[in-house]
Amino acid sequence: MSGVIAGRYTAQTDEPFVVFLIGMRINSFRAVRQWLPTFRAMGPMLRTLNEHPEQGYLGGEFFLYWRGVALLQFWRSFEDLETFARDPQEPHLSAWRRFNQVTSKGNKVGVWHETYRVEAGASESVYANMPRFGLGAVMQHVPAVGNRETARRRMGGMDEPAVPTPSSSSTAL
Repeated sequence: MSGVIAGRYTAQTDEPFVVFLIGMRINSFRAVRQWLPTFRAMGPMLRTLNEHPEQGYLGGEFFLYWRGVALLQFWRSFEDLETFARDPQEPHLSAWRRFNQVTSKGNKVGVWHETYRVEAGASESVYANMPRFGLGAVMQHVPAVGNRETARRRMGGMDEPAVPTPSSSSTAL
């Protein structure tokens, strides 16, 4: 179990950040010429982002689902995300233009995205017996104890755990 960290952890940050979800949906599996270029466009974008963290990309996760792929991304700010998306020197703008040309000829492939601005102190997370993942991979990864033990406490409130936190290395949510 490479990379698994025993115990309960949470992500901690005192800064605002942006959560960006983006994906592609294959509407017709037979229309490979329409959806394959859209799928392939993701690689160069992610490579560029990972090679240039100064652009504000903090990191993310890749997911497969029944009809497509999705990316969960974390950004320093909406402005950084928008600057990358609109920059003619970056791979996104040309992929966006190509996608618009393809979709003007039919609806065989779709894309979607959702963007969320998260103010400092307005998020919570927990990772039990997990490798660093999601927000926990891009922010400070700290034990989920004391004022970080429950979701309400991580959101700044007070409560008692509904289920006692295990004291052993084998934990539960």
